[in-house]
Amino acid sequence: MYNLIKAYMGRMTIEDVNSFAISKNIHLSLEELNFVYDFIKKNWEQVIRNPQLLNLDRYKDRFSAENFEKIKRLFLEYSARYSSLI
Repeated sequence: MYNLIKAYMGRMTIEDVNSFAISKNIHLSLEELNFVYDFIKKNWEQVIRNPQLLNLDRYKDRFSAENFEKIKRLFLEYSARYSSLI
């Protein structure tokens, strides 16, 4: 599973991130989108190794209140669903 994720992360684009966010009813500003994309590209390995260590509240000021709540909910949902597979 790790190799599949690594291959995807290598070719993931900012448009992929934006499309996924929109599909989850999260409409990111350009600044929010750039932050999310850069964060994912730099930190994906650490996050999938131990998602419990990610303190999303540290990044609350990077997002609108509405987007932050949606992102937090989405992260918790996906962590619960997929953490046992990684």
